[in-house]
Parts: sequence; structure tokens; C-alpha cells
Amino acid sequence: MKICAIIAEFNPFHLGHEYLLKKAKEVTSSDYIICIMSGNFVERGDAAMLDKWERTKMALSSYCDLVIELPTLYSVASAEYFAQGSINILNALNCVDYLCFGAESDNINMLKEIAKILADEPDAFKNELKESLSDGVSYPKARCESIVKLLKNKYPKNEIEQILEMPNNILAIEYLKSLIKTNSSISPVAIKRIGDSYHSLDINSEYPSASAIRNTLLNEELSKVKSALPESSFKILSESYNMGTYPISIDNFEKEIFYKIATMTNKEISNILDVEEGLENVISNSIRGTYTLEELINKIKSKRYTQSRIQRILIHILLNIRKDLMTEYKEKAMYARVLGIGSKGKKLLSYISSTSSIPVITSLSTFMKNATEEQKRLAELDVLATNIYNLEKTNPKYRTINEDYLKPFLKM
Repeated sequence: MKICAIIAEFNPFHLGHEYLLKKAKEVTSSDYIICIMSGNFVERGDAAMLDKWERTKMALSSYCDLVIELPTLYSVASAEYFAQGSINILNALNCVDYLCFGAESDNINMLKEIAKILADEPDAFKNELKESLSDGVSYPKARCESIVKLLKNKYPKNEIEQILEMPNNILAIEYLKSLIKTNSSISPVAIKRIGDSYHSLDINSEYPSASAIRNTLLNEELSKVKSALPESSFKILSESYNMGTYPISIDNFEKEIFYKIATMTNKEISNILDVEEGLENVISNSIRGTYTLEELINKIKSKRYTQSRIQRILIHILLNIRKDLMTEYKEKAMYARVLGIGSKGKKLLSYISSTSSIPVITSLSTFMKNATEEQKRLAELDVLATNIYNLEKTNPKYRTINEDYLKPFLKM
């Protein structure tokens, strides 16, 4: 039995995702595809447009056989922790043969070399990084400059820069870094991304960027995304729209975020994940005379702190995700929570339940009865995230509290 894993957000599940899953199955000759998927909040510092159940349906309607939720702690963290949390779960399942990921570059050897530098952190790299950061540049730029200097005799500068500028390449490198650091037996496979640029905000081709699809949907132009989604995804999207359960974005939580900041001390803000170097003072001062979330973000962001990082911090504040939580959980997987299985998923679920070194959860309420305190703390953050997310659904009928305890995993 060959098993391939995909790590994704499916926000929403589009033709590019379908291509990736189909290609992954072909390239690896795998019997099953497992997807590790973010829950209701995502890595770029935003809320998912549709809830995790609807996105699970989308994935299972394509080539995915089983969807496992990436715990909220990792799904709203930086690329490093997002990747690390995902890889820890896949390693703990003890049955995954391949990890496939989409990237702007499929030069797996070059990606591996960059990942090895980041995993090993040789003194030369650390010294270059320290020097670049002292010039006041952002961490991603400083990291890029340092890697360019270390590999300048092997690869052209512009080639390295191009690789480190593209979001999917950056995430691919983080996956590879985590595989290296954990001495994983999982084989990585890079699949070249097709379609429009990640940053494109317009639907110009059969494979537009996820950003373009989200941008169009937030303007409530549902019909315009039909050509960019599998038929099953568009049907689920349309049903969700009619039910009043989407679209949702970070802007929906504007009041809650302002309230949280206004009621927190600077010391409490400083304990939030990713808040460093006195940024708590900037955040606290920035809400004064500020009336919108967009205005708040623009006040806080700087050359050093990108918009995505600021948005992640605001989500961390919303969900009270502290530094100590990541310190406690970054090195280990606590559980694998199943959100849904496809038509072939029953056999796969039975298999991974027998090989996994961590609990495979099919009922959260049952699991919590015997869970350790560590497991409970991590799972309770997922419950909190779902509760807060559901409160922003337009239709009051779907503002379910403790839905994670009540809803069974999906069977397609």
C-alpha cells in the first residue's frame, strides 16, 4: 500500500489543487492520498472563506481519500511552524511514503540544498543573517541575502532570489527542512505549479491564483469563479453561499480584535506568538484613533514586519495564542483528527489507526474523555477557533457553539 500526503488549505479547493492531487497520484503511483488541511483560520493570517467541513467536502469530492485537520496552533503560524506541525503529524502516522507539494520551481535538489542550510544553520549562515537583520530589513529578505552569499558560487544570484521570493517555494523549503530535521523516511516530491502568479488578483486563465479566486468571491461575484473550480467545488460553494455560511475573512473579526487589544496589557500582548522587539507597544498605541482593521494593519506594518505577519499576530491575539504554547508543542504531534473520508477512506482509516503512534480521532467528544492535559489544551484551541469563526456566519442557524464536539466526521 502506497500513501501520498498533501498539505494544504484548500481555501477554496480549485482546479490547481485538483491538478496537484491528480499529478501526485500519477507521479508516486500511490493507492491513497491523505490531505493535512488547515482548520478555520489559515497561515497567511486570515479566516478561511469556507469552514473546514465544506472544504473537506471539496477535497473528498476530488482525488483525496482522507482529510486530517492541522491543529489551529500550526495552521495560523509562520511557514516554519505550519510545515513543522504538519510534518510531525505525517511522521507519527508511520505509513506515509511520499509528500507532494506544489512549487514554482521543481528543482528539488536546489530546494533541498537551501533547506539543508536552514535546517543545519551553519555559523556562516547565522553570521550573514545577523548582519542583514542589523540593517533593519525583514527576516525573509535577510534570510534570502544570507543564502545567496552562501550559494553564490553554485547558483546564479537571480535564480536563488526568484526561488526565495515565491510563496509556494518558501513553503516547499520549510517542508524539506522539517523532513531533514526529523530524519523523516517520507520522500519529498515537488510538482511544478501551473497557472497564474500567486499574487495575481484577477481571473485570467483556467488556473488562476487562490488569491484571485478569493478576491473575486469577496466581491460576491460567485459566477465569475465557476471556470476556476471543479464542478463539485462550485456546487458546494454555491450551497454555502445560499445557506449564509460564507464568505468569511479577517475583516469579520474587526470588533473582536479591537476589543482584545483594548483589554490586554502590553505585557500580555508581548506574550503573544510572533510579538517581538517592543511590537506590543506599537500594537497597543496603534488602536488609538483607528477605526478599521485595514487602518490598524497599515499603522503596525513596517519594512521589518510584513502585512502577513501582522495579520497572523492579530489572529494570535484573537485566539490568545501565546509563545509558550508553540514552545510546548512545536516538536511533537499530539493527535490526528479526521475531518472526513472518501469512498475508499474506510480501509485507509483502519490502516493508519493501526500504524499511528498518536491517537487518530474520529470523535472529539470521545477522545477528550481520556485525553492527556497536553492533548486537551491543543484540542481546546481548535474548539475555540471554530466557536469564534461560527459566530461570524451570516445565517444565525449555523452559529453553532461547540460544533467540534457535535459534528461527526464526514463520510463521502
